[in-house]
This record gives sequence, structure tokens and C-alpha cells, in this order.
Amino acid sequence: MRDAYIVTALRTPGCRRNKGALANTRPEALISFILDAVVQKTPGLDKGMVEDIMLGCSFPEAEQGLNIGRIAAQIAGFPDSVSGATVNRFCASGLESVVQACMRVMVGFSEVTMAGGVESMSFVPMGGNLPRPFPEMTKEHPDLYASMGITAENVAQRYNVSRQDQDEFAYQSHMKALAAQKSGGFIEVVPTPAVKFVEQADGTYKKEIFLQDFDDGVRATTTVEGLAKLRPVFAAAGSVTAGNSSQTTDGAAASVIMTLDKCKELGLTPLAKLKSYATVGVRADEMGVGPAYAIPKALAIAGLKVEDVGLYELNEAFASQALYSMRQLGLDKPGQVEKINIHGGAIALGHPLGCTGSKLTATLLNNMKAKGVKYGVVSMCIGGGMGAAGVFELYEG
Repeated sequence: MRDAYIVTALRTPGCRRNKGALANTRPEALISFILDAVVQKTPGLDKGMVEDIMLGCSFPEAEQGLNIGRIAAQIAGFPDSVSGATVNRFCASGLESVVQACMRVMVGFSEVTMAGGVESMSFVPMGGNLPRPFPEMTKEHPDLYASMGITAENVAQRYNVSRQDQDEFAYQSHMKALAAQKSGGFIEVVPTPAVKFVEQADGTYKKEIFLQDFDDGVRATTTVEGLAKLRPVFAAAGSVTAGNSSQTTDGAAASVIMTLDKCKELGLTPLAKLKSYATVGVRADEMGVGPAYAIPKALAIAGLKVEDVGLYELNEAFASQALYSMRQLGLDKPGQVEKINIHGGAIALGHPLGCTGSKLTATLLNNMKAKGVKYGVVSMCIGGGMGAAGVFELYEG
């Protein structure tokens, strides 16, 4: 089986749901823009060379429905010959899309594919517009439909993750993200056209376009003391707050994937190749523990150990579950903890659900290249009780 190489991986900024810079920008516009941008940033690549596009989306309905994987490609100006599909593994949808696109190349079905992810949580709310749980299952297995916040509380309580540790973790996420913004560390971010509606003198509103070039959820004024004052959200005596949970955001990401022969033909130097991928199932009422099981499984497939990995992008769905996973894997120790989310995570930068896996892949691969790190891991917990992890190996020529 041949290898699949990620050549280019980029993302839009992640912006706060309803209050952020992308709140009025439709998801089709976000993903079609970044699909076009990633092709433009890949010298020698023509849109007609792309054979298929896999696009992650956690709630593919309304503005994100009607197979946005195909529609976005058409909006972005890809020819009719380029097919597209929408992939849903909830919070791992964006990573699943990368893997599915890579697999097509690996087994010989395609020479060039693309992957991506999109979620506008401003347009399509968490849970979708019309959730309809299976009645009998809500009696027999209600935790399958439980709020993700409740599952985060379960992890905190069952595994003794303190409120203080969660708030400290959240503070560090913001500080790392702030430092990366100041130093220009987010090299994977593309300034993105955004929509705003400006009231006119006659009371009507005019649609205007501006460029958004940064993640707008990062709070420079965050302090541990300030976080400690926030009330629990999901349980009266709980420890999970809005401050130590991921932000609900809008965003999109995309990548170009091809064979090494195609890279050489086009004169391209790839970023990295997919080394391995693993998914696991865990108890639905503590879904946040997923990375603690998915990462070892993916590493075993790759023939690697935790300490072999130079960088981790561990999605910060909640501080409680991220801390638990790190502790289980020994990643909370000196020499390892420095490898985790070096530019901050979802608590500061947001978790645009179906986009997140592609977004984190773009962040990881560009950081691996910048720092010369051979192995990197993207991992996240998944609603319904799962975990996923992908291992990537830097291309060294």
C-alpha cells in the first residue's frame, strides 16, 4: 500500500458563535473559500486534478445540508468532474475526512484528493435544529443523548480532576494562544472574507465584506482568579464552567492530499504523511476519556510510543477530559506536557465541531514543519462515547 501525503493544510480563523466575526458568514462561504485558498497555495495544482473532496460536518443540515461536500466544491469553482461527500463522526468529523481522503490515495483509488471540515455554530446550533432521540433508547440508555457538559462533570468527579486544575489549564490555553498570536505563530490561518450587516441612515441594513485574520475568542485578560469566580454550568455543585470548556465557534479548514509521485511531478514538497489512525468506543456518559484509549491504539499501529511523539494537538473539549487523558498517558509530566497544544487549544481558540479535526491537522502539520518534529498526533473525544487519534510523520525528503 502506498503512502498518502498532505501537501497543504490551512484554516480560517475560529470565531465565537453568534458574537464573533464570522457569525453572519454562511458555512458554504467559509468552506468554499478555504477550499479555493488551499488550491491557490499549492503551486501547480489545478482544481480539475482533484478527484474527490471529503468534508467533515457534525450537523449537516440547513445551511450545512444538501451534501455540503459537493455544494462547497461547486461554489469554490471546482469542475463538475470533482465529486464530494459529507463525513460525520461528530467531533472527529474533520479528522475522519482527512483519513478518508488519505485512504483513497493509499489504496490506489485516487492520485489527488482533498479533505476539510466546516461548522457554523451560529447558523446551525449544537444538536441541530430538530433533534429527535429514539424514544426507547432515552429510557434504556439516556446517557447516549446526555449533554457533553454532563459527561465532562462525570469525568471530573469520577477521576478527581479538581476545579483549580481545570481553571489553571484553561488559563494556560489562553496564554499560549495569545503568545502565538503576538508572535505570528498561526501560520496556517488564512485571512477570510466575513459578512457584516451595517445599519444605514434610513434604518435598512447593508451587507459589507471585511477580512478576518485572527481567532477572536482568545482573551488576553484571562486570569486564574477570574476563572475561579465563574459558576458551574452543568451541575449545581460541579466544576465545569464556561471558562474551562471549549468555545462554540464558526470555522472551516481544508487540505490537499496526493501520492508522492504526484508531488514530484508537480514539484511540490509535502508536509507529512498519515502514519496511522484509530477510533475507539467508550462509555457515553464519560465520552471525554476517548483520547486516553485512542492515542495508544493509534501509536501501537504506527509502532510508536508516547514519548516518540514530538507534538500533540489534543482537542480541549473540556479541561477535565483533556487533563484526564494527559494524566492517563503520562503527558502531564515535565518533558511531555510542553508538547501539548503549544499554541493553545479549543478553550481559547474554539471547537467548531466538524471542522476541528481538519483545523487541528493544519495546526499540527505546519508546526511540525516549523519545528522539525518527526511525529505528531491529533486526537479528540467524540460525542456518544468515542475517541479518535491520527498519527502523522513529517516528510523529510
